[in-house]
Amino acid sequence: MKTAVALTIAGSDSGGGAGIQADLKTFAFNYVHGASVVTCLTAQNTKEVTEVMAVSPNMVKAQFEAVINDIKVDALKTGMLFNQEIISTVADCIKSWGGDNIVIDPVMVSRTGAQLIDDSAVEVMKRELFPQALVLTPNIYEAQLLSCMSIHCLEDMKQAAAKIYDLGAKTVLIKGGAAEGKNKGIDVFFDGQGYTIVGIKAIDTVNNHGTGCSLGAGITAHLALGKSLPRAIASAKEYVTTALEYSLEIGSGCGPIGHFFPLIESQYNG
Repeated sequence: MKTAVALTIAGSDSGGGAGIQADLKTFAFNYVHGASVVTCLTAQNTKEVTEVMAVSPNMVKAQFEAVINDIKVDALKTGMLFNQEIISTVADCIKSWGGDNIVIDPVMVSRTGAQLIDDSAVEVMKRELFPQALVLTPNIYEAQLLSCMSIHCLEDMKQAAAKIYDLGAKTVLIKGGAAEGKNKGIDVFFDGQGYTIVGIKAIDTVNNHGTGCSLGAGITAHLALGKSLPRAIASAKEYVTTALEYSLEIGSGCGPIGHFFPLIESQYNG
């Protein structure tokens, strides 16, 4: 039986809730083998990030080539790329790979609204990475930055998605996890022709660390399994929503979603 393989190119979260760690858990619990390229190391927990260190661009490239030269990758995603040198290196690597199932999570702004990379790095990402994306998955704050508009409602999300689409990605999915009120948890997908509202139910929990990473990883996993993009998005949304229902109360801050909820369910039901 063929094993589907997904590759994540992202930063390491020492607290285990987001980044590479979240991506690999999401891949595994969606029946896909995960490979990884680490772009930066973070010292973080449920409360804060205390230190960040970039991996050299040469080492990023070496990791990518080591995987691609031996293992058939069916889909890949990017996460935190940290600086413009790493962004350019990753863009070149993905171009050399030549695959179509490319999920770009433009990690620029956190769920709290703090910009994570400088403006010059944003421009490099827009120019070199976005045109390669099958789907671009910004959160609300990243969508505001990329569309140069404020987002307050569903109609704003649609307008922003259309503007971001014009930056070159084949499709755009604006993640609504950081939205307020009735639009919380509702995502907007735009393919250049029409809009699809993607929503199941909003889960009221403070333990939502890694939600955005995991949604992108879920999409990547289901693309690797051969699903169409709309089906991959729907499957990923269902997985993340359930993982939020089983979110973990660990640490004294914002805990992670429960990536391994199938095991939790088995324990409870057994």
